Formats: sequence, structure tokens, C-alpha cells
Amino acid sequence: MLRDDIIEYSLDAHHSEETGKKLRKKIWFVTVILTLITAVEVAIGASIHQDSSYWPVVKVFFIVLTLVKAAYIVLVFMHLGDERKILKYIVLIPYFIFALYLIAILIYEGLAAGEGFVGGGA
Repeated sequence: MLRDDIIEYSLDAHHSEETGKKLRKKIWFVTVILTLITAVEVAIGASIHQDSSYWPVVKVFFIVLTLVKAAYIVLVFMHLGDERKILKYIVLIPYFIFALYLIAILIYEGLAAGEGFVGGGA
């Protein structure tokens, strides 16, 4: 049975061909940026081994790149980039503070787990 209440997006787009080209260009730009960041992460992860003295720096670099990708995704796909600067700050600053807080907890707990239980005895 053919439904008449479904509108095909491409037929219902209310913009000119020029606007459509801009949108497609933006989509390709976002795809290229995210692909390049991911390719850099993969290349570094594949070339530097975990037993290397550079590994702690690599982990921090991965965290920074992941936060950059996440912020970029929020700005583009959630349309936060189109909002006023103050709204961007209101959304992104608590996000980064929370991410840094979680990283600090992970580092603290990781170091504590590596030392064993302090004061715990059998």
C-alpha cells in the first residue's frame, strides 16, 4: 500500500541548489576533518608501542584528540556552532571540566591501584 503522508526529503527541501552545494561541501569538510584526526590517532597508535617511553605522552595526546573530536561533533552535528558564543561556552566549558575531572579520577585511581592497598593488610 502506498503511503501519501511520507514526504521525500530531497523533494521537500526548501533551499536553492547553491545552498545545497554549500551544505554538501560542509558535510564533506566535516567528514575529512574527522577522518584525518582519526587517521592520525591510528597512525600514532600503530607506530608507538606501549613499552615505549613516549607512551604516557601518546595517551595524553589521544585524550586531547578525542576531546577535540567530541567538541567538533557537538558544534557541527548538534548545531551548537550556529549559536551565540556565550551559549557555546555555557555548554562546552562544563563538558571540558567534567572530562578533566574524570581523567583526574582515572589517573588517581590508576596510580592507587598500581601501589596496592595502602593501610590494608591481611
